[in-house]
Amino acid sequence: MAHYLFTLWDGGGSLPPELAVVRKVAAAGHHTTVLIDPVAEREARAAGAHDVRVWRDAPHHATRLADDDYIRDWTIRSPARMLTNLMDTLMIRPATAFADEVLRAIDSVKPDIVVTSFPLFGSMIAAEARGLPIVALVPNVVSLPCEGMPPFGTGFLPPRTALGRTRDRALNGIVERIWNRRLLELNQARTALGLDPLHRLLAQYERADRVLALTGTAFDFPASLPANVRYVGPQLDDPHWTETWEPPADDGRPFVLVAMSTTYMDHVDQLQRALTAVGSLPVRALVTTGPAIDPDQLNAAPNVNVVRSAPHAKILRHTDVVVTHGGHGTVVKALAAGVPLVCIPTGRDQPDNAARVTHRNAGLRLAKNARPSKIAAAITRILDDPNYRQKASELGAALTAEAVSTRLLDELETARERNDERATG
Repeated sequence: MAHYLFTLWDGGGSLPPELAVVRKVAAAGHHTTVLIDPVAEREARAAGAHDVRVWRDAPHHATRLADDDYIRDWTIRSPARMLTNLMDTLMIRPATAFADEVLRAIDSVKPDIVVTSFPLFGSMIAAEARGLPIVALVPNVVSLPCEGMPPFGTGFLPPRTALGRTRDRALNGIVERIWNRRLLELNQARTALGLDPLHRLLAQYERADRVLALTGTAFDFPASLPANVRYVGPQLDDPHWTETWEPPADDGRPFVLVAMSTTYMDHVDQLQRALTAVGSLPVRALVTTGPAIDPDQLNAAPNVNVVRSAPHAKILRHTDVVVTHGGHGTVVKALAAGVPLVCIPTGRDQPDNAARVTHRNAGLRLAKNARPSKIAAAITRILDDPNYRQKASELGAALTAEAVSTRLLDELETARERNDERATG
């Protein structure tokens, strides 16, 4: 039995797959300590963590309401500014604060390995300073700038021409330069812990024993990734805060699920337009608003049921089309159930997820300001064309096979054993 220290960040839909890793590690018989945002303390316990601690001095979420969101990325439109904002609010400038709390946890519980959310640079440098193996969890597609990977947040498809490849190389070079604007600050945090400075900010990820992408090779685009990156399959657990749900009687009409962001993204109007769309169609629909939006803020037609939460894994067994912002968790769960999607990306990694859906003809993508009539037309198009369902089922079968594989636990064990070999060598 090993002792795993998980240092996690509540990034909305990114958290359930990371807690699924906690659950699997605990179920395998290992001891788990979790350091997490206060709002997610109960969820960590429900996932089977043996010891749960909360961030106190480092940035954290006390609730999932907009007023308590210290990142506030819904006010940002460009991917470049979004990346800079993340570095300033979560990744680099608070790295010392995160490192201090992780060091205290390490010295208290004496873990064998540290597993951290991908953005928490402070956790990585703390583990490195104590000589512990490090695993970074990527709960979506791999966004590192590399050959073959379209730049993060652009929603680009894989390049098919030399001109397209040149474009992506140039944009990825710009992204790398944006990262390196905070290199001095990261190196200051590193040298304060006795670590050598880096020449590139993203080299911090190369110091990790493993970077585990919680998605499937069948979903992501092929690219020349760093040697320590591994795909370990999507983690399909629903959040522990979902409420019970029973399917309505089947009256022959198609069933549509509308599921937008877990966190606030200034998307009430977008959600209302989706409600208006499904309300105009001869379908039955369920809308889940998530913790950040009150269902009473929305107006729904009689054929639309609006709730704060419900178990998507159960709902998707009865669903014909999913209308979504394109968050990774919702997308891969829908595909695993063989359900095609209408993606209406708002920001973050959502345009990239939508690109992967449309690239494989498993759904359609609309602009985030799409009118209800366009949303309704997209839903109708998918319902009328069985090819979308067929492609979603094919992709979903591949994702499900990766989800049930042993890759995740195997890679975690490899990272820990490699550190044991270094210690005895």
